Amino acid sequence: MWNLLKNAWKVVEVRKKLIFTFLMLLVIRFGSVLPIPGVNTGYFANLLSNLSDTDAFGWFNAMTGGSFSDLSIFALSITPYITSSIIMQLLTIAIPKLEELQKDGEEGRKKIAEYTRYVTVGLALIESTAMAIGFGGNGLLYNFNVWSVLICVVSMTAGSALLMWIGEQITEHGVGNGISIVLLFNILSSLPDDLNALYTTFIRNENVAVGVVSAVIIIACIALLVVFTIILNDATRNIPVQYSRKMQGRRLVGGNATNIPLKVNTAGVIPVIFASSLLSMPAIISQFFTVDYSTIGGRILMMLNSNMWCRAAYPWANIGLVLYMLLIILFAYFYTSITFNPLEVANNMKKNGGFIPGIRPGKPTSDYLTRILNYIIFIGAVGLCIISFVPILASGVFGIGRLSFTGTSLIIIVSVVLETIKSIESQLLVRNYKGFLND
Repeated sequence: MWNLLKNAWKVVEVRKKLIFTFLMLLVIRFGSVLPIPGVNTGYFANLLSNLSDTDAFGWFNAMTGGSFSDLSIFALSITPYITSSIIMQLLTIAIPKLEELQKDGEEGRKKIAEYTRYVTVGLALIESTAMAIGFGGNGLLYNFNVWSVLICVVSMTAGSALLMWIGEQITEHGVGNGISIVLLFNILSSLPDDLNALYTTFIRNENVAVGVVSAVIIIACIALLVVFTIILNDATRNIPVQYSRKMQGRRLVGGNATNIPLKVNTAGVIPVIFASSLLSMPAIISQFFTVDYSTIGGRILMMLNSNMWCRAAYPWANIGLVLYMLLIILFAYFYTSITFNPLEVANNMKKNGGFIPGIRPGKPTSDYLTRILNYIIFIGAVGLCIISFVPILASGVFGIGRLSFTGTSLIIIVSVVLETIKSIESQLLVRNYKGFLND
């Protein structure tokens, strides 16, 4: 990777893109500490500590790089854009007109991207208004009136729109994958706090020998988890496809062999996000009411709180952990089913004269792809469960506290880093081709 950056820095065009990306990230960091006028910046920090660091708020704060707890102008970060992208992706399956746009080449994708921006601004407006009005009278705003609410709403909405624009500029003028890089930068900005928490828990109060052993074990565990995540992210099952030869004019065309790469982790990080958000919602809502945790309802809420999992004092709460894992597997199948259609792939292969060796074209091919897909989805979902379980186990058994460097964050970090490396490599490759042609 260092050799890649070194080679990229030698190329003027790529160097300009790296510098532009770095400057944009500085703007993001500056905005992350720029407070909204008239807002109590410590309000959400206190609320997060009182909420026992439930998954939804803790993960949301990690996604924003701590901007949410500090309530800066980037408090919403790019989460409205991510939600908007997921909504538009689901709508393209449900609405035929959007599905046609998606298949309409570059112009159609531009139109969908435009709709995504509009939905992003709308979601940011709704979220900021709900936060300003819902929390404004409870201490979020120093002076709870129409003017202060308006300033808060406009600031957060504009901040989210600005981050979306910065992400698009990084995609166009930087190293690419702009939105992903913004998200990666926000997550990595919380990494020093995580390392400090690990140091405080396992090393600071120990003697040198124990501290060194603890540090080696921590580094080894993190390294193994990162390697496992990389393997899961890159693993594919290649389905061989053979195309028959046919006459076109006076010559034979086709006859080539290729393959369909089916990713093992077909749904990415989406199942973890969905499962975490669904389980955390009742626990978050309950914090605004008086709850008796000795009752059955109170125990159910504790069971859904990830802070209670893997704790010896609350063994019954691990039922929530089992439910969490089952939801990850369920959402992995659900999300893959709406983003990959084996029947459509089989029909396209048949139209183009393609077939899987040993499998008849048409429905038998579709059934074969479905069977293989169900098998690899389960493997990918189990891998997601393992990555999500390790930080929960460390937090529950050792009492580390809520780490932003969770399974969700780790999957995002690994996938974005790998995508960015591939993007830089492709830009260097294109530049080498141009240099060869000029020679």
